[in-house]
Amino acid sequence: MSFKDVLVCVEDLPSDEATLEVAVGLARSFGAHLVGLHVRLLAELPPFIMAEYGGQITLMQDRLALEASDRAKARFEAALAAGGITGEWRDVAGNPLREVPLHARHADLTVIAQRNPEEWSEDGLVDQLLLDAGRPVLVVPYVGRYPAVGRRALVAWNAGREAARAVADALPLLRRAERTLVVALNPRAVTGSHGDVPGADIAAHLARHGVSAQAESLQAEDVALGDMLLSRAADEDADLLVMGAYGHSRMRELVLGGVTRHVLDHMTLPVLLSH
Repeated sequence: MSFKDVLVCVEDLPSDEATLEVAVGLARSFGAHLVGLHVRLLAELPPFIMAEYGGQITLMQDRLALEASDRAKARFEAALAAGGITGEWRDVAGNPLREVPLHARHADLTVIAQRNPEEWSEDGLVDQLLLDAGRPVLVVPYVGRYPAVGRRALVAWNAGREAARAVADALPLLRRAERTLVVALNPRAVTGSHGDVPGADIAAHLARHGVSAQAESLQAEDVALGDMLLSRAADEDADLLVMGAYGHSRMRELVLGGVTRHVLDHMTLPVLLSH
């Protein structure tokens, strides 16, 4: 198993630089076909505004969208040239919440930037991508640079189906890792799910796939668990966190908080998530 198609979202934002660096590095490392995707958002305005100013507004929207698309394409092509690889550019018009998951379904991995609350970007895009694409998503923090991803990996393991899916999706990266640490989350919360030794069974499974992994456990409340995971990743000097996404419903996590939501908001390293 390997990555043969990698999709990267290019949003005409400062965070594109780090996201493209990660995507180009992965495509080069795996010999994968890299697709750059930019979605030109067509804003929907109230009918009374369109009735009076529709033509002018449409022309202005088209002009600004095309300028953003040109900048995004230039950034993508510069990243390809710097990485010494070739790729495919896709520019589509529509709603990113629909278009990005649609294109992601035809790729082994999608790379996208963490949402920066101080910049405009489509709210909820990462969440929608996780829930709708059916493919793993690698989210890159909007702060920092990450020239190598997957050298030292930390796997968040709660023995749930989302975590199992994430581990399977991350195998191409985990096989290449110099060190993999499996952290069993709240193993006492669900009796029997983790086995006699928390993390041992999934570590043994990884070993059969050529991944040398160590296991340990963490016990905490959901939000505190997110902090502890990120802190443990920093202690390990990890450059990749692998975890399942939204084991609880997304609405429950938005209202009450949860590990997925906390990590998406506060990540300090690239995170591969699967739902």
